[in-house]
Amino acid sequence: FLGDAARRGGQNDGGEGTERRWRGRAAKERRGEARRVCVCVCVCHRMSAIFDGYEREYCDLSTQLGRKINQLGALAGDSRNQKARDITNDLSEADALIRRMDLEARSLPPDKKNPLLSKLREYKADLSKLKSDAKKSTSTNPDLSNRAELGLVGDSWSASSAAQRERLLQTTDRINRTGDNIRQSKQTLLETEELGVSILQDLHRQRETITHARDTLHGVDDNILKSRKILSVMARRIMQNKAIMFGIIAMLVGSIGLVVYFKFIK
Repeated sequence: FLGDAARRGGQNDGGEGTERRWRGRAAKERRGEARRVCVCVCVCHRMSAIFDGYEREYCDLSTQLGRKINQLGALAGDSRNQKARDITNDLSEADALIRRMDLEARSLPPDKKNPLLSKLREYKADLSKLKSDAKKSTSTNPDLSNRAELGLVGDSWSASSAAQRERLLQTTDRINRTGDNIRQSKQTLLETEELGVSILQDLHRQRETITHARDTLHGVDDNILKSRKILSVMARRIMQNKAIMFGIIAMLVGSIGLVVYFKFIK
């Protein structure tokens, strides 16, 4: 009786220990899930902060780009070229910022990603407009910028050097036309080369056709020779058959003559 009571007591203690272990394990899992949720929230907040930093940089850069593009029309000469190079560098940097913002936005959860992507579409449209404005500003009146580089406009212009500068412009035009002619000649040479390659390919195909026809003719010649031999053999056999037939006829006639002679004459 005492042994049975001790065993039942041990079983009750073991069940209570197992239940305590399961409760402790469930509490650890709940704490781990809460920790993972906190980590995800912190990561999303940090990524959103990175996107905000890129956004502020882009807005400042976009404002500076608009100001520089507006100032470009009033410049000429080296200052205009320097300003155009600055605008090109700023546009490249703005494009890089847009790509970074796109990567950061796509790495966020859907509830935060969608509004950021709509912002990105607006920024991309703004960047495209800035690029088109910059292209128009840099390509406006190129002849005036060329004259400004040569000193034909502004206070530095003088009548004594005007003819020389005009000659320089004419020489530049001739050089440009010569370059165009060289490019056209190069294009013509490339087309001629392509035509020559196609002609060589056609000649190669025709050579193969002629070779095949020659082989066919050799085969026909061999067949004609064989046919000629067969006809010669057939002609000889015909002559032999005729000789045999004439011999048989002569023998028959002789036999008939002998029969008539011995039967009716004698």
